[in-house]
Amino acid sequence: MMSNLFSVFDPSTSTLSLPLNWTSTFLGLMFIPTGMWLIPSRHSMTWNLLTTKLHNEFKTLLGKESKGSTFLFVSLFSLILFNNFLGLFPYIFTSTSHLIMTLTMALPLWVSFMMFGWINNTNHMFEHLVPQGTPTVLMPFMVCIETISNVIRPGTLAVRLTANMIAGHLLLTLLGNNGPTMAQSLIWVLIVAQILLLILESAVAVIQSYVFAVLTTLYSSEVN
Repeated sequence: MMSNLFSVFDPSTSTLSLPLNWTSTFLGLMFIPTGMWLIPSRHSMTWNLLTTKLHNEFKTLLGKESKGSTFLFVSLFSLILFNNFLGLFPYIFTSTSHLIMTLTMALPLWVSFMMFGWINNTNHMFEHLVPQGTPTVLMPFMVCIETISNVIRPGTLAVRLTANMIAGHLLLTLLGNNGPTMAQSLIWVLIVAQILLLILESAVAVIQSYVFAVLTTLYSSEVN
C-alpha cells in the first residue's frame, strides 16, 4: 500500500540502503537478446530503418553542413525512447519523469549551442533577437521577448517531457488503485481502460522522445 500517490515517482526509494531506482536507466540492456547484436534480425532491421529515417530528417533540418551531428540527436532520441518504454513496466522507476534527468539532457545541449553561436556567429545571434519586419518602436520589446523565450528553452524541453511522463503514469496508478474497491461487474471495464491507457502511453513515449530530439535539432540549426 502506497503512503503517498507520488511515492512511485520518488527517486530516493531504496532497497537495503542502496538507491536502485536509477538502475532502471540501464536495466533494459538485460532484456535485449544477445542475438540482436550479432545477427541481422527483424528487430535490428526495424531499428536500423527507424534510425536511418531519423538521420535523414535531422540532416534536412540541420542543412548540408551537419557533419555527422545528426548521430548525437539520434542517440538522444534512442536514450529517451528507451527509458520511456522502461517506465511502462511494473515496478520500474521512470527516470524521464524527473527534472534531474531531463534537465541533465536539455541544459548542457542548450548551453553548448549558445556558446557556439555567440562565439562563432555573433551577428547571426543578434539578428535572431529582432525578427525581420519588426517596427523600430517595437524592437526593444522584441529583444526582451526573444531573449526570455530563448532562456526558457531548456526548461520547457525538460518540463514537457517530465509532465507528459508523470501525467499518464499517475492516471494509470489512480485507476489501478480503485480496482480492489470496485464492483466485480466493473472490473472488466477497468482492465480495458488500463489497456487503452497503456497503448496511449506507448504512443506518448515515442512522440515525446521524437519531439525532444526534433526541438533540440531545431535549436541547434538556429545557431549556424
